[in-house]
Amino acid sequence: MSLNLTEKKAVVAEVSEQVASAQAIVLAEYRGLTVSEITTLRAEARKSDVYLRVLKNTFVRRAVEGTDFAGLTDDMVGPLMFGISTDPVAAAKVMNNFAKENDKFVIKAGGMPNEVLDPAGIKALASMPSRDELLAKLLGTMQAPVAKFVQTLNEVPTKFVRGLAAVRDQKEAA
Repeated sequence: MSLNLTEKKAVVAEVSEQVASAQAIVLAEYRGLTVSEITTLRAEARKSDVYLRVLKNTFVRRAVEGTDFAGLTDDMVGPLMFGISTDPVAAAKVMNNFAKENDKFVIKAGGMPNEVLDPAGIKALASMPSRDELLAKLLGTMQAPVAKFVQTLNEVPTKFVRGLAAVRDQKEAA
């Protein structure tokens, strides 16, 4: 079913809105995948807040025109699925993990603002920890000295109670 002009403009506007807030875009060829496999990929993308769509390349070319992702237009050839995310790592992780499980799903290219990545670059990006993982590590690092200090302060009364218990046990034994 073909779209009329206003519907096409609406699709381009929607994609433009996603691209405006994007930190990463991943392009992958999906030829030969079954509907159930694509549904599984869409579910994973939804969990990770990745905008995942099969779109006409001309729509996406118009959407990225004049943005930091304009360098991707040369790679938009053939039937492609586009993964767009505000987290720089999320789209790469979701699509790379799916590509590992499905040989027919091939990552073609990707990009971050003002940088085009090849498939190896996307794999490297997918191996990086996500923003949430990095924040958790930072919080753990910041919390460790305070936790150790409290643990040390707690040892003084604990040793005192153990000493009293030892004296009590000695007197009971005697």
